[in-house]
Amino acid sequence: MYIKKLIIFLLITFSASSLTFAEEINTNENQLNFFLGNFDFSDDKQSAVLVGFQHQNENLIRDTMLGNVSPITGGFITENSAAYIYTGIEWNVDMGGGLTFTPSFAPGLYHEGNGKDLGHVLEFKSEVQFSYASSNETSFGLSYNHVSNASLGDKNPGANSYMLNFIKNF
Repeated sequence: MYIKKLIIFLLITFSASSLTFAEEINTNENQLNFFLGNFDFSDDKQSAVLVGFQHQNENLIRDTMLGNVSPITGGFITENSAAYIYTGIEWNVDMGGGLTFTPSFAPGLYHEGNGKDLGHVLEFKSEVQFSYASSNETSFGLSYNHVSNASLGDKNPGANSYMLNFIKNF
């Protein structure tokens, strides 16, 4: 029930923000990535629906020897009240034809709630995402991530997740 309310809230917020920015000149300086998926799909006992968001500021993108790098900040919550907030970096690799490959790495803070005990409050998220730009402002994607504490805790079970992504540039 809580997740349904959160999803409805995010959809209303997104719709309102789209209307707000529709009248302005679109500079595409910010990117919001709303995602919905399955947290820890590889563990039948702990698998849970997740919903989250991620922000990227296009003004902070830098071309480096590693490619086009940008800072990201985001978070997600599961139906079991587990939550993860993070900040890190992503690489945007334009594959042509509107396709983008985006690997990322982000350390963050994890709270297990009634969900899976990942062994430590400090966790690291490694992710890959493939997205398709349907316009200059909108993309749709699929992503997979692994969250792990790199053996900082007494245990390190990790969690594997996949998500559907809706990406809005404004």
